[in-house]
Amino acid sequence: MSGRTNEQGLKDLTLLGNQNTKYSYEYNPDVLEAVDNLHTENDFFVKFNCPEFTSLCPMTGQPDFATIYISFIPDKKLVESKSLKLYLFSFRNHGDFHEDCVNIIMKDLIKLLDPRYIEVWGKFTPRGGLSIDPWSNYGRPNTKYEKMAEHRLMNHDLYPEKVDNR
Repeated sequence: MSGRTNEQGLKDLTLLGNQNTKYSYEYNPDVLEAVDNLHTENDFFVKFNCPEFTSLCPMTGQPDFATIYISFIPDKKLVESKSLKLYLFSFRNHGDFHEDCVNIIMKDLIKLLDPRYIEVWGKFTPRGGLSIDPWSNYGRPNTKYEKMAEHRLMNHDLYPEKVDNR
């Protein structure tokens, strides 16, 4: 965060630098915070990998473990990383199917950031000998990013035998 000042979108942050972090044990999108993107003239990807994501199966209550990959092209806002960590942690006791978790994460980040493009991929560890790896994406409508989202969706994971996350 070097080079940023409080006038550049940091003054409203409540989590960064706070030594008294409170962890939410229930799904909590309100913990997400954004900072200003100081490079709006550039297209660039921001990527987050969360290898310790957990949620609960809504039917059995058993834990599900995944690596969540979030990649986005920002517009005016970036997600503050500590708030993202706490947000993802809030799924720990949340009961939802894998596909729902991935789409909820994507929609919450779209609401917070209004990115040009975003994709979220959950690579869940196998349970009962079967892994589920949902992937979702979004490109801003009526822009080149919408076309990019369509192209990436149609060409996503063409060679799944080369995907090794376990």
